[in-house]
Amino acid sequence: MRSDAIKTGPDRAPARAMLRATGLGDADLAKPLVAIVHTWSNVSPCNLNLRDLAQAAAEGVRAAGGTPVEFNTIAVTDGIAMGSSGMRASLVSREVITDSIELVVEGHCLDAALILCGCDKTIPAAAMALARMNLPGLVLYGGSIAHGVLGARHLTVQDVFEAVGAHGAGTLDDAGLRAVETHACPGAGACGGQFTANTMAMVLTALGLSLPGTNDVPATDPAKLDAARRCGAQLMQLLAHGPLPREVLTPAALRNAARMVAATAGSTNAVLHMLAIAHEAEVPFTLEDFETAARSTPVIADLKPAGRYTAVELSAAGGTLCVAQMLHAAGMLEDSPTVSGRGLFAELAAAPPPPAGQDVVHPVSAPLKPRGGFTILYGTLAPEGCILKLAGAGRTHFTGPARVFENEIEAFAAVQAGVIQAGDVVVIRNEGPAGGPGMREMLAVTAALVGRGLGGSVALITDGRFSGATHGVMVGHIAPEAARGGPIALLRDGDVVLIDGDARRIDGPEDLESRRATWVPREPPVKRGALAKYAHMVGSAARGAITESF
Repeated sequence: MRSDAIKTGPDRAPARAMLRATGLGDADLAKPLVAIVHTWSNVSPCNLNLRDLAQAAAEGVRAAGGTPVEFNTIAVTDGIAMGSSGMRASLVSREVITDSIELVVEGHCLDAALILCGCDKTIPAAAMALARMNLPGLVLYGGSIAHGVLGARHLTVQDVFEAVGAHGAGTLDDAGLRAVETHACPGAGACGGQFTANTMAMVLTALGLSLPGTNDVPATDPAKLDAARRCGAQLMQLLAHGPLPREVLTPAALRNAARMVAATAGSTNAVLHMLAIAHEAEVPFTLEDFETAARSTPVIADLKPAGRYTAVELSAAGGTLCVAQMLHAAGMLEDSPTVSGRGLFAELAAAPPPPAGQDVVHPVSAPLKPRGGFTILYGTLAPEGCILKLAGAGRTHFTGPARVFENEIEAFAAVQAGVIQAGDVVVIRNEGPAGGPGMREMLAVTAALVGRGLGGSVALITDGRFSGATHGVMVGHIAPEAARGGPIALLRDGDVVLIDGDARRIDGPEDLESRRATWVPREPPVKRGALAKYAHMVGSAARGAITESF
């Protein structure tokens, strides 16, 4: 056992003495020491149930012959930080979480790890940590929040952001805004649509790092505790028999996950995070792999933000396995290992068929849309690539004058002031991984546009990111970013911007590069601390915004 390095032999008496102080005895120390890692926090609903799940997981570990060692790491909640300077910390937290898990597990020579996660960056960080360490491990997502109910409406936090835009436009009064605010989030769990958290939970199942079916159980469902116990027991099986994370994270698994994202019109953040996971697993995977998946996979799940249903309703309809069964029946998935010890196809064969009458997930023969919810663009504004989100009406062409803003806050103020008009292309720059720093999400801006009735008549392009709750004509992850001299830095108000999803192009004026001689980089907005370190180390969004770009 790896843990013998800290607990076996006369020389390790001091370490054993400290372990005994935590309540461990001889029998406990004779067993494998396995990590139960979680991102519990009471600052938001997303991670609120993870400490309870950790206790249940520990029960599963003990029953299967292991000694659980519990510790936690950080979480930054996007829904709270959104639209503020705090949003800069979100993507940075992905790296900090990954690093902290690695340091504690390696620092104590633990034998295996079960990671419990709840919101947007904690989920990819869990996968990145396991891929990096490559020791026995699996991930359990804490589960989706139940949808809120206001009259006949089912609400998510997306509705609150859009209500802010309607309030600013004068079409929703104070009482109406408060009603949406107070009904949207009824309890524990991550945001309820096919936003980043639920998209990435589905990705982890497709990648084989989560036990099939466990991530779909909603946060407040009593069955979630049973899922945690199962995961604790399965961790001990993985310790004895494998497979290891890098045996699970195959090219086929990554392709499967990309198809699942496309089929559910999931969050474009999945592109960023899957590139980072692939990097940690040392598996070649690029932006073009996502284009291949999206181009050949129809949208078959009717999920928010553009559809009708939430993750809780998807769970009742068969969950992730239902989506996978539909794709598998059409020959669109590849078999790959999973942490259950069985291959993906065996898991799909063993899963119950979708409930009769469910209409959340459609067969591939009757899709909601003919292709996946995003496409990869290149052009004079994005030589390294960017992502056009196709959720909603799926508009693929847009031409209009640029309305240039140097950061998200300026753009939001302009939207709320009624400055943005139909036909405009809103340009938000200096929000990339280094320039932000931290690549803030633009949900406050995009939701305000939708709330003001401009969702289908305005385009937005940025070197920042979009929330999974975003819909409309949106282009994000433009690379190179403005802070590192990307062409988006050279745009001016009134420049005509062309977005052509069919040709996979995003272009600005022909004389763009002639302006480079007079371009002066902006002063970094943050000059010390964690954000400044991140800005110095982070690489391009086109390669996952990883901090190992050296």
